[in-house]
Amino acid sequence: MIREASERRLPAEWEPQSGVQLTWPHAGTDWSSRLDAVEPVFAAIGAMIARHESLLVVCQDTDHRVHVLSLLAQAGADLDRVQLGIAKADDTWARDHGPLTIVEHGQPVLLDFSFNGWGGKFPAEHDNLLTRNLAAQGRFGAVPVEAIDLVLEGGSIESDGAGTIMTTSQCLLTPTRNPELSRDGIEERLLQHLGAQRLLWVDHGHLEGDDTDGHIDTLARFCDGETIAHVECNDSGDPQCDGLQRMAEQLAQFRQPSGEPYTLIPLPLPAPILDEGRRLPATHANFLVINEAVLVPVYDDPADEVALERLGAAFPGRSVVGIDCRELIRQGGSLHCLTMQFPVGVLPH
Repeated sequence: MIREASERRLPAEWEPQSGVQLTWPHAGTDWSSRLDAVEPVFAAIGAMIARHESLLVVCQDTDHRVHVLSLLAQAGADLDRVQLGIAKADDTWARDHGPLTIVEHGQPVLLDFSFNGWGGKFPAEHDNLLTRNLAAQGRFGAVPVEAIDLVLEGGSIESDGAGTIMTTSQCLLTPTRNPELSRDGIEERLLQHLGAQRLLWVDHGHLEGDDTDGHIDTLARFCDGETIAHVECNDSGDPQCDGLQRMAEQLAQFRQPSGEPYTLIPLPLPAPILDEGRRLPATHANFLVINEAVLVPVYDDPADEVALERLGAAFPGRSVVGIDCRELIRQGGSLHCLTMQFPVGVLPH
């Protein structure tokens, strides 16, 4: 399905940003037993973001805000670039409960899709209200918020900024998200709301320990309009290997709007990381692009250096920074899952 060009579009992540959102963990989340271990990771991510742009941190209440500000200060964050909002949250995955920003007639608009805890797996009542609560506090200035009655998580889509969206059929077609819509119906809605001309469906690939039903940001990412980085597996004994190899084969068949194939950058899969026998979804594809930098999750694995080198070549002119995310994947996600970027014009200076 190909639509005509629209007045709206979903910017690529590498376009200039006004800031990034983090929703900070608290005792009411699944992090409660490991807050002392995970909060330094949040602080490291937040401090690195604040070197380059504004950081919007969602806190639970005024006491939590004081606590978070102290941790960011200890991590060396530029506090002049830190904004702290207050809104109840069930969990911390801002990529999925945060708004998606489209640009329409040259101005940003926040799209507030429905969030139902990845198909009803986890509580999501507060998360689903988080964007409108932040907007009511003026955290997004005068940028309009458009509520959309469609379940969609930010981690499930990738945009090249020029009309192409990439996603996975495993996630978007899960019947616990939008059971009333067919594949064609979901595609039509996505192209309409995001102003895209075409959708690339990835039909293979999944990481064990991933609760999202195969979000694209754990598997394959645009690096520019001609390049896709993706998780690679060459160990035939790994149960994930067959699906990931099929994914790579499908990516090789995708074509740019020009008709040319994409340049593919394989990111080696880290060795299995287990938590009480459960495999955790360690992936270098869950990187975050910010102004002048790329933040890459690392896992104390030899594959880390390979991923950093390859992503550095894919993003010339940006510093590539590895952040230890072994603690994050205990809850099923990594660095990109925790964050949501905002293009220029969204966060007030």
